[in-house]
Amino acid sequence: MVYTIPSLIEDRISPHAKELIKLVDDFVENDCIPAEEVYFKQLGKGEERFKYIPPIIEELKKKARSLGLWNLFLSKHYAEGAGLTNLEYALMAEIMGKSIRIAPEATNCSAPDTGNMEVFAKYGSPEQKEKWLKPLLNGEIRSAFAMTEKAVASSDATNIETSIKRVGNQYVINGHKWWISGAGDPRCALFLVMGKTLFNENAHKHKQHSLIIVPRNTPGITIVRALTVFGYDDAPEGHCEIIFKDVKVPIQNIILGEGRGFEIIQGRLGPGRIHHCMRSIGAAERGLDLMLMRVTDPSRRTFGKFLSEHETIIADIAQSRMLIDQARLLVLNAADMIDKVGAKSALKEIGMAKVIVPNMLLKVIDRSIQSYGAGGLCDDFPLAYIYSIGRTLKFADGPDEVHIQQIGKLELKRARKVKEEYEKRPKINAKL
Repeated sequence: MVYTIPSLIEDRISPHAKELIKLVDDFVENDCIPAEEVYFKQLGKGEERFKYIPPIIEELKKKARSLGLWNLFLSKHYAEGAGLTNLEYALMAEIMGKSIRIAPEATNCSAPDTGNMEVFAKYGSPEQKEKWLKPLLNGEIRSAFAMTEKAVASSDATNIETSIKRVGNQYVINGHKWWISGAGDPRCALFLVMGKTLFNENAHKHKQHSLIIVPRNTPGITIVRALTVFGYDDAPEGHCEIIFKDVKVPIQNIILGEGRGFEIIQGRLGPGRIHHCMRSIGAAERGLDLMLMRVTDPSRRTFGKFLSEHETIIADIAQSRMLIDQARLLVLNAADMIDKVGAKSALKEIGMAKVIVPNMLLKVIDRSIQSYGAGGLCDDFPLAYIYSIGRTLKFADGPDEVHIQQIGKLELKRARKVKEEYEKRPKINAKL
């Protein structure tokens, strides 16, 4: 099925981007989706799943790079990027979302590497870029972002307790992290660790934390276990529980400087949040496609009718189509705002997309699962796995509740101006 650029923005998409969109579409439909079954078979079983990289992914990466489908996420604001706008990349990321497990990695556009690469590109020193950004951009290594902690409510990042203390020409790190995506991958060469460098209760709460580079092979790091999401381990990357005990790294590993952690993570999470949303649109489209295939299968009849003839099924299809198209426009608007005013000034648009899109994905996939009956719950079809991703996204990069609070507060800032505008309106005395 050939991807169609929404007519509303078609004139905003450059000829170069349109050509890339065609290539991405062909690559996903004819290479990535057909490779999924092979990929999962090659993963193996048990602990081997975290030691072995399916050969098929390296073959796909090689082809993607030869087609110029590489590091597309890094916008034209960066010298290292592909020269695209966030709006243009949004369309490509949607297509990649149709093969959400394979296509993003095959094009070197998968989290958490995308966010970490953006950190290095935006805030890294020349030495940090040379040592870490370059091999990440080349797809030679992978990375993880270590922020969430087991002992505190990490949705409020000021609660983060991991300590980063300077001792001479080193920093010593102690902390207990979990749900660290990508940490199980044997290619993971570094962690970006969020921790506390200032232990003064009177200091500004957003100036106490820092971000530091911790090479994975540093002594003192223990990967306790790989966690599962509804039973899925997401090997080989995984989501891991990690203990940092007296981990020592040179002072040059601090990013941007002490106390700059919140500044960095806000710069990282803005585009990252919208990338998740972009891919989720594609995942929802695939879910709806699978539903259409199921309900029009002539072998599927109930109570004397094809499934597609039941009014409830027709209504479910319509609801899914409307939800997807609404969510897409919200995502494209957020991407456009990032291009125009930057992520910091587009918090409301990003937040709205971040809340609406995962919930949309869950509703669309749930309807598709229902159309498959019990089969929709097993791995004969990708629906259950996609559902697990959608549910995870209601937490990832900030839970819905945090974004909703932020959106509401930003709206309330308009209250005074709204009142002033209402009061300026002329008053007309009606003659009775």
